[in-house]
Amino acid sequence: MDIEIKKYIFDIQEAVLSIENYLGEKRDFNVYAENKMLRRAVEREFEIIGEALNKINKIMPDVQISSKQQIIGMRNRVIHGYDKIDDGIIWGTIVRHLPILKEEIEVILKSY
Repeated sequence: MDIEIKKYIFDIQEAVLSIENYLGEKRDFNVYAENKMLRRAVEREFEIIGEALNKINKIMPDVQISSKQQIIGMRNRVIHGYDKIDDGIIWGTIVRHLPILKEEIEVILKSY
């Protein structure tokens, strides 16, 4: 694996772990929705994940990450449409897609 790709993969892994740490074991949408600092921290981590995936996609478009385009699109919405961010969509991504992304990243890292 190219060293640059590996760096981006590690950045994604670190951002996923950060989101998990921010939310803790007892994940609660209401706590998330009411805590501006928590929301902004999670959004920033998604920006990092989306940017790293975008860079990986340009260098190695065949990398196996199932929701790559959706995550890149979400990154763009978070950055460019900050005033239209839907907490429910972010939360849905956390619940449904983040665990899958975490597994896929771990598989990629183990294979190289």
